[in-house]
Amino acid sequence: MNLSKVFTKTIATSPERRQEADADLVVVQRVQAGEVAAFDQLILKYRERLYGVVYNLTANREDAADLAQDAFIKAFQSINRFQGQSSFFTWIYKIAVNTTLSHLRKNRLRTFFSLEKIQDEGVSAQLLDRLTDKNGGDRVACLRELQEKLNEALQKLSIKHRTVITLFEIDGLSHTEIAEIMGCSEGTVRSRLHYAKQFLQGELNQYLR
Repeated sequence: MNLSKVFTKTIATSPERRQEADADLVVVQRVQAGEVAAFDQLILKYRERLYGVVYNLTANREDAADLAQDAFIKAFQSINRFQGQSSFFTWIYKIAVNTTLSHLRKNRLRTFFSLEKIQDEGVSAQLLDRLTDKNGGDRVACLRELQEKLNEALQKLSIKHRTVITLFEIDGLSHTEIAEIMGCSEGTVRSRLHYAKQFLQGELNQYLR
């Protein structure tokens, strides 16, 4: 089984991303022109996605809510500096990720990966069957075991490696978007992603066969 099947992710196509970016830019320009209330549209559009990526880095609901809110506040305060060189989506994610990474470094938090959606969206039957005993064990317990195993593996990765694989596997960002968010080259993103995948594959090998 491929490692990516363990992760839950949603990937938008390039044309969809372009249309989304153009629509966001129109809203941003309205905010820059003084229509402050228009910023609420961007909050409503991205708050769940932003909360999700922050939660996957912190595994703390209160921290994730606070950090996501901080990211929106910072974005609003610096909205006049947004010129559209990147999409608003990438820009706000960069603010959120940097805010979260600073928080993690400051507090030396142990981060965990969330598999909360796995039960709703489904995971490979083979994986669940392997985790479930022949007598039909509790699948909730099996999901919990998988959660723990993945958490343990991700704890061993550096924050940068965890961030790359979270943004790629969970939120479906492209190498280009991740590079912009993390302030590094696409080559560095690929390298970190490759290392993280290889490491997790090794750590979870018995579940991914």
